[in-house]
Amino acid sequence: MTALDAIIAGAGPTGLACGIELKRRGLNAVLFDKGCLTNSLYNYPTQMVFFTTPELLEIGDIPMTSLNEKPVRAEALKYYRRVADHYQLAIHQYEKVTGFTGDDGDFTVLTEDRNNRAHSYCAKKIIIATGYYDRPNLLNVPGEELPKVLHYYREPHPYFGHDVMVVGGKNSAAIAALELHWTGARVTLVHRHAELSSSVKYWIRPNIDNRIKSGEITAYFDSSVTRITEDAVDLRTPRGEIRVKNDFVFAMTGYHPDTDFLSRHGINFEPETQRPYTNPDSLESARKGVYLAGVIVAGIHTNEIFIENGRFHGTVIAEDIARKLSGDAK
Repeated sequence: MTALDAIIAGAGPTGLACGIELKRRGLNAVLFDKGCLTNSLYNYPTQMVFFTTPELLEIGDIPMTSLNEKPVRAEALKYYRRVADHYQLAIHQYEKVTGFTGDDGDFTVLTEDRNNRAHSYCAKKIIIATGYYDRPNLLNVPGEELPKVLHYYREPHPYFGHDVMVVGGKNSAAIAALELHWTGARVTLVHRHAELSSSVKYWIRPNIDNRIKSGEITAYFDSSVTRITEDAVDLRTPRGEIRVKNDFVFAMTGYHPDTDFLSRHGINFEPETQRPYTNPDSLESARKGVYLAGVIVAGIHTNEIFIENGRFHGTVIAEDIARKLSGDAK
């Protein structure tokens, strides 16, 4: 089996940027994703508006257009499809990287496709750009496993006329609470701090604050969920323990990278920040030949890296790989 120059785990914007930059340098790479192309973006709320302008989402020197100042989810999905098609990237969708063995220059990468069939590939280098959106931060309370508890918010329509609780205090929680309220759900917001996060965008903050002040959205601050049942949620509040009637819970408590997978494959971390050790000039990890790209480089500080800056990791990594493989060939 001929070894690929590189295998890229993750076909989000950062993974695509890596694939493009490797291809530009004449290197042979294949991308794998356990879901569809840009799977995390696909799972964003259907009416999501990005907080940034189109040019900051661009990769591969392909311009992105938008009907308005800020692009929406559908426009981003269309754009990244167009980019992948333009560069004719080799992408295996619905094929998850389950592990890898070997050493720099001679890795064996193991995968599993959507039909549970196992595959293996040989690669000289590995790039891990798997993001973090598929690993929700759990509440770790009894009842969280109930079907009514959701860690992803897509759209409000199915919750019309229901008692819905939103747990969290950042943008995703504020937007979900507002949209659910506007669609006719009876919304309760629960946040562990005294007020909503200062990171809530300026055009969202007044709206959610006013809905809370008017009582249209019931809010419990300095509060936490202690138990979830089929028809209620128990809360610990400054006023004591209370029970709230409930049909659905959206736990918008954030997400985290799959550090377990990385640890099992020789990636070491800073204890406090959970940042993986990488060479800042190449983004090569402590395991030689394995590179990290995108938000997983930030550890627990996932708000430090977005598409806007993660997209540049592709150039850094591709240049290092091209230089090292060129040196090997001499």
